[in-house]
Amino acid sequence: MDLEYNSGWKLHPIGGDTGQAYMGTKAEEKLFLKRNSSPFLAALSVEGITPRLIWTKRIGNGDVLTAQEWLNGRTLEKEEMSSLAVAQLLSRIHNSENLRRMLTRVGGQEIRPTDLMQDYQRNLPLDLKNHSLLAEVFNHLMHTIPFTDSSLLRVCHGDVYRKNWLLSDENRLYLVDWDSAMLCDPAMDLGVLLCQYIDRSSWEEWLSHYGITLTEELTEKMTWYAAMNYLSQIKQHHKKARFHKMNQDIIRLQELMQHKK
Repeated sequence: MDLEYNSGWKLHPIGGDTGQAYMGTKAEEKLFLKRNSSPFLAALSVEGITPRLIWTKRIGNGDVLTAQEWLNGRTLEKEEMSSLAVAQLLSRIHNSENLRRMLTRVGGQEIRPTDLMQDYQRNLPLDLKNHSLLAEVFNHLMHTIPFTDSSLLRVCHGDVYRKNWLLSDENRLYLVDWDSAMLCDPAMDLGVLLCQYIDRSSWEEWLSHYGITLTEELTEKMTWYAAMNYLSQIKQHHKKARFHKMNQDIIRLQELMQHKK
């Protein structure tokens, strides 16, 4: 492999959608290596949000290779997503002015609801476009677009599924895989996380640990982003022929919208 030849590291692919992540070994060293990570990674490492960044280098084919410390640990279980630690870490990220400044500096995009809708509609397969439930949901979202104040845009992870929460053997929690990082309304991350993992009866308590009060307006906004996320996920599953996962998300989307009525 060119990457091994250029870097001098023995690479062991790690599962994931991008195919860009590896466990790298050289002599007695073991590191987490990734091609073309976001330049935002350095700021996240300094803040202790992700495992420590060791080095960054450009290799012969033009790719940028980043190396982070290898941590033994595991991803969170579904029931652990309601923990105080998750709420507090996400709050730290959303409220960090330093992270916001650094993401802006490296070209982080400001994403608004209309951007998400346009991205979903772009090259949408005909069978999804004609799907009665998906069309109905999209039409509803189009008529209930939440107001977005530019001053409220914060660093959002954009993919807060449990697979991206790493609990080290030293019981330290990290949020990893920042390729989808953006400047957005925090309700996007919150909506995806709460609607996916936390019973509605516990939303108020969880958000109190996060540091805000649950309101009707916030509930509407989080539900909007959660529904929009399901639509985007369904489109991605369709593109990659993961039809079982696609149908699972269609069912979850239907349940979300029924609960809203």
